[in-house]
Amino acid sequence: MYDFIFKPFNEMTEEDYKTVGFKSGLEIHQQLLTEKKLFCRCPAGKYSKDYDAEILRHMRPTLSEMGVYDGTALMEFKTKKNIIYHIKRETVCTYEMDDTPPFLINEDALDIAIGIGMLYNCNVVDEIHIARKQYLDGSIPTGFQRTAIYALDGWIPYKDRKVKIVQMSIEEDSCREVSDIGHDRVYLTDRLGMPLIETVTEPAMKTPQEVAEVAWQCSKLVRSTHKVRRGMGAAREDVNVSVEGGTRVEIKGVPQITLIPLLTYNEAMRQWNLLRLREELKKRGITPETFKAESYDITKLLKKVHYAPLKNAADSGMMLSAVVLKGFKDLLHWQTQTDTYFSKEISDRVRVIACLTNIPNIIHSDSKSDSISSADWLKIKKFTNAADNDTMIIVWGSEDDVKTAVNEIIIRAKEATIGIPSETRQAMSDGTNGFERILPGADRMYPDTDLPPKKITSERLDKIKLWLPEQIWKRIEWYNKLSIPKDTIEELSVSKYAKLFKKAVNDWKINPTTAAVLLIQYPKRLIKYGCIIEWLHEGMFEGILKSYADGKIPNDALLTTLRTVAELGAFTEEVIKNPASKKEVDEVIKLAQTECDKMKIINPEKKNEILLGMIMKKLRGRIPAKVIADKIGFSN
Repeated sequence: MYDFIFKPFNEMTEEDYKTVGFKSGLEIHQQLLTEKKLFCRCPAGKYSKDYDAEILRHMRPTLSEMGVYDGTALMEFKTKKNIIYHIKRETVCTYEMDDTPPFLINEDALDIAIGIGMLYNCNVVDEIHIARKQYLDGSIPTGFQRTAIYALDGWIPYKDRKVKIVQMSIEEDSCREVSDIGHDRVYLTDRLGMPLIETVTEPAMKTPQEVAEVAWQCSKLVRSTHKVRRGMGAAREDVNVSVEGGTRVEIKGVPQITLIPLLTYNEAMRQWNLLRLREELKKRGITPETFKAESYDITKLLKKVHYAPLKNAADSGMMLSAVVLKGFKDLLHWQTQTDTYFSKEISDRVRVIACLTNIPNIIHSDSKSDSISSADWLKIKKFTNAADNDTMIIVWGSEDDVKTAVNEIIIRAKEATIGIPSETRQAMSDGTNGFERILPGADRMYPDTDLPPKKITSERLDKIKLWLPEQIWKRIEWYNKLSIPKDTIEELSVSKYAKLFKKAVNDWKINPTTAAVLLIQYPKRLIKYGCIIEWLHEGMFEGILKSYADGKIPNDALLTTLRTVAELGAFTEEVIKNPASKKEVDEVIKLAQTECDKMKIINPEKKNEILLGMIMKKLRGRIPAKVIADKIGFSN
């Protein structure tokens, strides 16, 4: 079944992804553009690395009502992390630190969230119930995130089908991680509590490219409201990936949509190759029942080792341990992702759970690179009674950390006999991913007793509909029918001037291409003149377009007029010059012809071109250039 070998990323086809049963869905987190946070009245969107105080906390697991511990909670507890929060008074209050109850939900944030849900064709719930969702990595000081499902069963068009939007939630954002080294994890709290929405799609995407394309569609849809935050970190995608025979694995916090194809390709490859690894282990007779591993303290054995990381560890009085994986020879060099091997699966667990964050944190006998000498490996082999078909792994650090690491090495190696562990993975900049934490259980949400339910009335929905933009796919369909320039379509579909464009075309009967070029292309051209295009606003464009429709501005003067408006910072009637009279035009032409005749110009065409330029220098913006060209008998 697992005979297929993954091809390089650029060579994979839709048929290849169908062979491995590629399936993916999105969980998109988007910050909302509000002045205040979601459950307190602290300002939102004020970022700063400065801080006034630090708070230290430790995460401890507690039994649920059913008498069990959450797997993620146990994993985080094993890390023995010091969770440090950097606090700035301006952006954090006692609510975020779990010292006072929450305020009622931010009404502006809820309106924006509901509006976006409508754009997604979702059914908005009649009543919102706030829940608590466990957050056990320390990124929320309370250990839980307040969240509420507000919309269900939506869809967006994609290719020849619809992609289902399973649900949408409004929730508070978590902290920004500053560093995670050893047993210390540091967070900034300025982002904490900011309102965001989570949009969950069905796992309907069948190739990595489809995942990115759907993500772009969702991104453009929310941007079209102009009520969401922009910039790095304002939108983050969690991508769920699985292959046939595998399990759902979540890649967390993808910062850029452009990374999604390579990330999902590598995760699909990883799962497929881990399934092939399981089959190889079965061939060797290694199953969950027959799996064997042993560990040994080799601190004294390697006191005179020359390999720098081990020598430094030995000289510092650290502990060195060896783990022998029975029958695993060469399997730590089994490829999982692009230029990535099974040894990294083990190294990641050691880094995250045992907090041995200095890399390398393990070495192994399957390695193709130099580490310790063959004589040292032979010494360890004899000491541990390892057989020729075994693999030996060495780990070093403090005694407590090494004991944790040894346990995690054995756990992860045994998981290879089962298949693919349910994990949350971290997106890497090279398109690969690494272990982040055990995937949380299904029971991580429970009702919040601090906040009452909130009814969503039909009157509220009607008010929200008044500011909703047209869905971008409807706009794009119309723009294509109008045949406006291709390079204006996508940008105009999410532009804050889209309504003005529609008004200009439908009400003022302006040529669609003229309107699109003025709104989208001309502002970019002004940059080279040093204009600050951020100063342009809808009123300026509306004044220019209406004056053009009324015949007050010639077509060839639109760019010049926009430049003048941008430089002045306002549109006024004075900007529009009075049309030139016939008498004035004739006088300017006569004067220009006299000056032109004095020049020694041999080429008649060149002479007419110069003449036209001289005339338009005095009359530009007051009469179309074509009128003058016809008068002087010049056609270009």
